[in-house]
Amino acid sequence: MKEKVNYLTSCLTAFKGQVHKDILVKPGNDGPSIAAHKSLLSANSVIFKFMLDSDTCKAPPGHTITLAELSYLELYALLEFLYRGELPKEKLEKHVYTLSIAADKYEIKLLQKYCEHHMLGSLNTSNALKLLEISETYKSYSHLKAEAMIFIIKNVEGIVFTPKFDAFAVENPHLAVQITRASVVTNKNKKHKV
Repeated sequence: MKEKVNYLTSCLTAFKGQVHKDILVKPGNDGPSIAAHKSLLSANSVIFKFMLDSDTCKAPPGHTITLAELSYLELYALLEFLYRGELPKEKLEKHVYTLSIAADKYEIKLLQKYCEHHMLGSLNTSNALKLLEISETYKSYSHLKAEAMIFIIKNVEGIVFTPKFDAFAVENPHLAVQITRASVVTNKNKKHKV
């Protein structure tokens, strides 16, 4: 265990200390670029590996790639996760939705599991619809989708009779139909048991 801590500490030191960095990663909001290691990006993501191995990205140290969907703080959190294998709780809570989308887009498996675990642990009536929407849009979160749907059906009255659900139904009519159907089936099964 001590070796693992030392290893992760050295990775974090390399990230924060700008040691031998050979690529710049730029956020989409015109924030400053963040220096990183191509090898670390490639090792954690087949998408990054493809991007960095392609002829258009074989460039000298200091070359820049842009992750347009991320703000500076979100990009910093993504890179911090890649170097540490975890994030401070408050940073994860602040960026979990964006990081889960980035993890899916760039196929960062450990971050996908990390975000899904956190989202499942924080599932409640105020975020259940958002989590269902994320899990529907990004197919790598099938377990999250199943759990969010079960939670919504168990708490259907507290969720569907809200303005938040009205807006959700307009944006996601197919999910609203799935919720309605699952709710009807659940109620039907309850009546047959009585």
